[in-house]
Amino acid sequence: MTTQSITRLDLPSDQDASGRTFGAEELEQLTGVLNSGVLTSTKGSRVKQLEERFARLVGARWAYACSSGTSAVHAAVAAIDPEPGDEIVTTSITDMGALTPILYQSAIPVFADVDPRTLNVTAATLEPKLNDRTKAIVVTHLFGNPCEMDDIRTLAAERGIPVIEDCAQSFLATSGGVQVGTLGAIGCFSLQQGKHITTGEGGLVVTDDEALARRLFLFINKAWGYGDASPDHYFLALNSRMNELQGAVAVAQLDRLEGVVAARRRTAARLSEMLTGVEGIAVPWVAADHQHSYWKYCLRVDSEQVPGGADALAIELRERGIFSSPRYIRKPAFQCQVFTEQRTFGNSRFPFDHARPEAVDYRPELYPGTFSGLEQVLVMPWNERYTDDHVDGIAAAVIEAVAAVRGLA
Repeated sequence: MTTQSITRLDLPSDQDASGRTFGAEELEQLTGVLNSGVLTSTKGSRVKQLEERFARLVGARWAYACSSGTSAVHAAVAAIDPEPGDEIVTTSITDMGALTPILYQSAIPVFADVDPRTLNVTAATLEPKLNDRTKAIVVTHLFGNPCEMDDIRTLAAERGIPVIEDCAQSFLATSGGVQVGTLGAIGCFSLQQGKHITTGEGGLVVTDDEALARRLFLFINKAWGYGDASPDHYFLALNSRMNELQGAVAVAQLDRLEGVVAARRRTAARLSEMLTGVEGIAVPWVAADHQHSYWKYCLRVDSEQVPGGADALAIELRERGIFSSPRYIRKPAFQCQVFTEQRTFGNSRFPFDHARPEAVDYRPELYPGTFSGLEQVLVMPWNERYTDDHVDGIAAAVIEAVAAVRGLA
């Protein structure tokens, strides 16, 4: 740690009002709902309005709102409808909310390695994990940086396997000029506190497939056939509905989304320009035909040039008011106890008791990109309230911190 006088930054945070964008529009929408006295989306209008507008925005035929990003993934997996022991190939670096729905739907998460530059899965890392028990692929566009979807879609189409896109961190990100969430069979989005737009908790799921749309709608609604001539509870499903108060905030937030993403992109580009060429760190790598939406801003830190690597740099940045996260999730998802000890339903181990040995082989040597990527990554906070002065301060702090770690300050 340095001993010289250090300038501490005061950065907006997406965990409070300093880094969130709320205003009169949200209050007006909420007041309208409260005045109506209708807070359930089965009778109200705000959630339906959100669904219609979001579908148009991303270019999907159908969109359905639900209670969380986890619920969105759960609905997507349920729509695919795996048999017990079917396998769903996914990424080793993701939030648990994208994995537990697979287990709840009786399928086995099979983890693919990642590209250490982006921490995203690729066609090359997915392909070795596919077999005749593979029911679906889930890709996560981590931090707002799209996966290389052309190759993934080609691979999936050759095998006849649907792709679910986890877009929780990637609103308005594009691959080949097309918005993520519409490149696979189903796209899942999150409205959690720290996402691009927020209702505190909430989710959205989109598709162009009529049969999948029907399954998504039903699963979110306890499989009750609202609007059917003779409705019933057709299959096992939960109540994952969004309420009208969340919908009201989301409708107002949706008006802000394009501006939010544009602001994040502009300031991220400024920081990348200022940090490009700093020895020992690399700015985010983005494919030529992709647009990143910068949920977070990630540096890659070379420990051979920056002693102590991402951990040491994070300590120095904290002294300067930047609370970054080395390694993001600290360890791959498959090293969490739910997987290592197969803690699921009582002592049954279900659905792991249906798993092939190869599907639950978590030896580190099978995941070189995962471990090297986590070792190098430093996840920095980012939001649309950052100004040029904030970015200039962050750039100066990173450069100073790198020098301090090297003992050159």
